[in-house]
This record gives sequence, C-alpha cells and structure tokens, in this order.
Amino acid sequence: MHEALFQPIKLGAIDAANRILMAPLTRGRADAGAVPSARMVEYYRQRASAGLILSEATGISVEGLGWHAAPGIWNDAQTQAWKPVTEAVHAEGGKIVLQLWHMGRIVHSDYLDGNPPVSASATTAPDHAHTPTGRKPHVQARAATLEDIDRIVADYANAARNAKEAGFDGVQLHGANGYLIDQFLRLSSNLRDDDYGGSPANRVRLMDRVLGALVDVWGADRVSIRLSPNGDSQGCDDPDPAAIFSEAARVCQKHGLGFVELRQPGPTGTFGRTDVPKQDGVIRSIYTGPLVLNSDYTAAEAEADVQSGRCEAISFGRPFISNPDLPARIRVGADLAPNVNVPQSWYLPIAEGYIDYPPMETAG
Repeated sequence: MHEALFQPIKLGAIDAANRILMAPLTRGRADAGAVPSARMVEYYRQRASAGLILSEATGISVEGLGWHAAPGIWNDAQTQAWKPVTEAVHAEGGKIVLQLWHMGRIVHSDYLDGNPPVSASATTAPDHAHTPTGRKPHVQARAATLEDIDRIVADYANAARNAKEAGFDGVQLHGANGYLIDQFLRLSSNLRDDDYGGSPANRVRLMDRVLGALVDVWGADRVSIRLSPNGDSQGCDDPDPAAIFSEAARVCQKHGLGFVELRQPGPTGTFGRTDVPKQDGVIRSIYTGPLVLNSDYTAAEAEADVQSGRCEAISFGRPFISNPDLPARIRVGADLAPNVNVPQSWYLPIAEGYIDYPPMETAG
C-alpha cells in the first residue's frame, strides 16, 4: 500500500529510507536557557522511522528566539544537549536535520530586555505574542542595519557549526511562516530602499547570504530551506508571489541545495490563507533538486503527488504528534490516533501529549 511513499530517496547527501518526512514542529519542551531536555531525546527517538526528521525550529541567537521553552543552538550547553537527540535517532536508523530559526519581528521585547526586535523594516506583526507572562500585542520592530545583517549571517554560520558538532545530518533554513527570512522576502514587511529591499533580486539577498554561509559549513548537499508561498503568514504577504518565489527558487538552484520544502495552503492550514494559488509548479520549473511538499496531506494525497512526480517526498506535521510510528500506520492503512488536548499539548511545556502516545501495536 502506498508504494511510492516507501521508495528510498536521496535528499542531497542524505539517504532517506522512505518519502514520509517529519515536518518541523515547534513543541516548547526545552529546559531553561533554551537547552534541549531529556524528554526531547525520547520524542525524536520515537519518530525515527520517518525518512528524515526535520527538527523543530531552533533559535540561532537570543535575539532571534521568542518562543517560550523552544530550543536554541547558539551556545555550547545547547549544542551538547542536542547530542543525545541525534544519537538516539541514529541508533534507531533514522536521519535528522536541524531547522535554523530567527523569528525577527515575531520576537516580543519581553525576551530582549525591553529592546525592540529586528526585522527587514520598522513594522509590527499582527495579533499577539506569547510571552512568559502571557499574551501581549506585538511591538514595532526596528529595521536591521547593514551591521545587523552581517551579524545575523554570522549567527547563522555559528549555529550551523554547532549543529555539525551536535551530530545532525544537515541543516534547514527556516525561510517560511512570517519569520525573519520571510520578512525580508515579502513586500508587506520589507519596505527597504537599499540593496535588501525593492526588487525581488534584492529581497532575496539575505536568504542568499545565509544559505551561502550554511553551505560553507555543511556543503550544499546537506543544506535545505523551508519556504511558504502561501499568502499571508503572520502579516507577511506579497502582491506577486510568483515573482518573489521564482527569485527564491533561483537562489536555491544557484546554491545546489539538497532539497527544498514548501509549506503550501491546505484545507486546515496552520499558517496562511487557503484560497491562494500554489507555487510549487513555479518553483519546480526553476529548482531542479528534490522538492518536498507539506500541505495537510492525507496518505492517499501524498502517494498521488509523489507517484505523479509533482514532488519527491511529503513532510507530515500534526499526524506525527500523536502517531510516532506514522510510516508503519500508513504502510498498512491503519487508523491514525487523534491529537488530544489540542492545542495545549502542542506548545505548552507539559508532559502530556508529548511522548505518551502509544505505538500502533499497543494502542487500543
């Protein structure tokens, strides 16, 4: 059943045993100081049967992380605490890459000693931020200076080196969902008139520089990116998505990335509108490497898109939360376990709804 999903594939230098990838899932279970916790070791070990695990978004710096109990990778304590995670995944025969995250204007000033967050321009994200002391309106960001941009690129490079030290199989740049890279890509959040604003070629410049820094550390075939050409994402939108994401695809092709993952509109999408045209065809016409799609897929839909050649693999997010053995369930057509305590168990630093989902053979 679903034969196409169970064919092995090379994602750059990474040999994936199947085409059912685990999408990045922020879960908020790190210890104080953004240090990965012991519970995270078991969480990832349980899901090692994915063809490749794309880790939860992981902060590259204090400045870039504004999510309570999310992990980081900017210092030695964090790096050392990631090692048991990668060792556990590898011991189960799995592969795991680290997703590198700078949240830009989504970081609330409460995380920054009252200072404003940095973004492409002096704009304010819509809605509210979740802070250690409750929900608060987002604050206006300050526009990144050229010196800030140089420092941020260096922070990504440092995080990439730490990820290698921690034993990951590669890194993925989080360029999606209205975070810093996305804030530079899209016109609603990028109002700059310098070399990083205006034309699509300028707006991809930060993404291009960061990818270059990651490739310098890892080699192109162990670097990937997640993009979300899906309409509004946390206030980031663009009147001509085909133009900006075509330019982004050209950057990916230039660097020869191991794969590109797209978060596209789905019927129950977490980010973005559901009524905008999908851009995978535009990107596919430019970027010739493996394409991974993530759009609230069912197993049947995933099989069809892989079999047709629309993409090489599918990344599943929420189904992996309550189904640590998701590939096995898909292989035999078993029912999926439902997520419970949603959304509390998704994001809160509690034990319930994290590593207590039983595998298929003991469920019931």
